[in-house]
Amino acid sequence: MLNRFAPLVPLALVTLLFGCAAHTPVSEQAQQQQVQHSGSAQSSALYKQAFELEEAATEKELASFADGKSYQLPVLADSILERGMSLIGTRYRFGGTSEAGFDCSGFIGYLFREEAGMNLPRSTREMINVDAPLVSRSKLEPGDLLFFATNGRRGRVSHAGIYLGDNQFIHSSSRKSGGVRIDNLGDSYWSKTFIEAKRALAMAPAAAPIVTARK
Repeated sequence: MLNRFAPLVPLALVTLLFGCAAHTPVSEQAQQQQVQHSGSAQSSALYKQAFELEEAATEKELASFADGKSYQLPVLADSILERGMSLIGTRYRFGGTSEAGFDCSGFIGYLFREEAGMNLPRSTREMINVDAPLVSRSKLEPGDLLFFATNGRRGRVSHAGIYLGDNQFIHSSSRKSGGVRIDNLGDSYWSKTFIEAKRALAMAPAAAPIVTARK
């Protein structure tokens, strides 16, 4: 926040100088006439410099809001997760991609398409290979995709969900478990079957590239 207003500091200093000049005692008329021209020229130069700094700061600030699209990641994640929470209890349906029923990848694809304008691969095997940053488990953020090996084949993805925060994730689980629900990543089953996580929102049209480190 402080860095954002740093370019405006020179303008404040110039303004302060102007304010101080307004309260300078008036000297003799001859001296005043002598310095009037040079003072006016200096003031003009200072004003021009201050104006240019302010203009540059404004352009930079506007650019940061227009191009610094990483600011939108939390907004996109909130939209996706809010929509997902509203669908808790929706039944599991193999191959399902609508509110009539979802499988795990169909649920994720639906939310990302509807709320972030993203078309993710249809299957978990394709989804895990998207060109998105890998995220270590200790660095998870809401909206990150979680991948699991739940079919007994270690390392082979068969399930996916979306991280909510506080070690919770939302997913379309199975018919027996009630479809769309929330589970804890720290539970022994999910912890044992967890493979990796990816920040797919970094691929969103409104997102800037994000560098992550895997531990």
